[in-house]
Amino acid sequence: MEVPTKAEDSNGKKDGYSLMTKKLSYRLCRRFDETNWFSWGKARNSTCILKNVHCEAKPGEIMAIAGPSGAGKTTLLEILAGMIPPCRVSGHVLVNEQKMNTRHFRRVSGYVTQDEALFPFLTVRETLMYSARLRLRGGFQAATARVTALVKELGLEHVAEVRIGGEPRRGISGGEKRRVSIGVDLVHDPAVLLLDEPTSGLDSTSALHVAILLKSMALTQGKTIVLTIHQPGFRLLEQFDQILLLSNGTVLHYGSLHHLEQLLIIAGHSIPRHVNVLEFAIEVAETLDVDVVGSEIKDIEEYEYIRRIPDQGYARGHNTSYANFPFREVIILGQRFSNNIFRTKQLFLARMIEALLAGFVLGTVFKNATNVPRDLKLQTQTGFFAFSLAYLLSSTTEGLPIFLQERRILMRETLRGAYRISSYIIANTIVFLLFHLTVALLYSIPVYWLLGLRKEADGFLYFSLVVWMVLSMANSFVLCFSSIAPNFIVGKSLIAAVMGVFFLFSGYFISKEDIPWYWTFMHYLSLYRYPFECFMINEYGGEKGKQRCLARVKGQCYLYGDGFLMQLGLKESQKWSNLGVMLGFLLGYKFLCFLVLWYRSYRTAA
Repeated sequence: MEVPTKAEDSNGKKDGYSLMTKKLSYRLCRRFDETNWFSWGKARNSTCILKNVHCEAKPGEIMAIAGPSGAGKTTLLEILAGMIPPCRVSGHVLVNEQKMNTRHFRRVSGYVTQDEALFPFLTVRETLMYSARLRLRGGFQAATARVTALVKELGLEHVAEVRIGGEPRRGISGGEKRRVSIGVDLVHDPAVLLLDEPTSGLDSTSALHVAILLKSMALTQGKTIVLTIHQPGFRLLEQFDQILLLSNGTVLHYGSLHHLEQLLIIAGHSIPRHVNVLEFAIEVAETLDVDVVGSEIKDIEEYEYIRRIPDQGYARGHNTSYANFPFREVIILGQRFSNNIFRTKQLFLARMIEALLAGFVLGTVFKNATNVPRDLKLQTQTGFFAFSLAYLLSSTTEGLPIFLQERRILMRETLRGAYRISSYIIANTIVFLLFHLTVALLYSIPVYWLLGLRKEADGFLYFSLVVWMVLSMANSFVLCFSSIAPNFIVGKSLIAAVMGVFFLFSGYFISKEDIPWYWTFMHYLSLYRYPFECFMINEYGGEKGKQRCLARVKGQCYLYGDGFLMQLGLKESQKWSNLGVMLGFLLGYKFLCFLVLWYRSYRTAA
């Protein structure tokens, strides 16, 4: 693959973006862990990550940020990408000689992180297509045309219909996956592309392919490309126009590779033949004199003032609003959700089989309850309702790792202005409601009739409706905790602990009257209480409940269905009011999830 020569400017060429840092310093003054969003404690000793950094990335060029581990490469890239807003750093970050508007810049630029956040069950074309549909205007045809051209440009035509793959199932290669990650941030044709170690973990051929691809984009499309690199090879260095060498947050060199070689010679170093200039400079970075190096840094024009213009000139003419209306975002995200669910066998196929088997197993286990005395039958059916709820509410935790994976992608996409968080929540709700309706029917059909519950159509339909609401409510609960939990282990532990407390206060083990007053609120918050009461009212309430004898003494009935419900403090009207409460829980947990995700996105953006 040959590097094309630099294309001449034309009237149709997009305006270029230049990035410049001026006396940029960044000090880490508080503990901040992306996996733990509620950590607020201040660090005992602040750490200076970057010190007085001067650099400039120009259109049509590649600037490589190099240095040993801990030099501040990724931090500087995050500042240039607008991920760390300029208000949290000292100095200036300029875009076309004006102060950076981070919200605008994140939408017109592309930022490719080192870890690929891709859906493993989508194909290469589908991954790019969904990204294009969310970020481009012009509808499906415009997205299709852009993806077709991008697949060809990235050299991914031979794997366009292959799934991305992951650990359990291998898909495309590491180099191809890296190019897909780059393509996801290229669908909206950004003028600036920033990449964090795009060649790390790749073999020399794949790394060179990526570097040549980036060089081609810089030359032919006039893009401004900034990347970090850790261990550059000989041929990779030929693709870089400017080198920014950092050590402990300080600039040791900014300029061409040739100037870096001269700098090392002036500093008294002899470069071995088998080691390239940049790799050797990284090795001896700690021994270089910053004062000597400073004289070799390329001069940058001194600005007497920074223009303070509310509507930055570089932002004019670029529409940074969302590409789609909320309704269209919901449709696109819903289609992507559906593909992921149907192709995730652990969630879709296994969940269907599990629901069907559980219905048959529980139905056959409790089937003999119809042949025991009435008082024992009552106890057995009540135990079944309690166990059934425990199974239904705990069986939805398998969606936690999927939600956690989606959260990483969600935060990146919403931060770049691809869609609204509310659209994600609505699409998630609609898709999982349909999915859980199928699961509810597969569970209810065998268990209801095998167990010999009230043999009426309305009783079965109501039972199925309650099961559906329980599954959806539990899914909403898990989604809410997945927005808070830092990882799968913590999330599962929290969910299990809270579910256990809810089960304790459901009213099955201890009645409301016997619960201490200071724990009564947990009885009302319990996810088990309301569906348990619905099951009891559906089975023993209604007109037939008044004639249904549940216990006899010497041939005389002393307990009817309505009397049993009165002992439990239940009324017929609660049959529907409880469903309303369950719907409130479903929507409430979704709203809490929205607030948490919105706050995460807002805090990162601000």
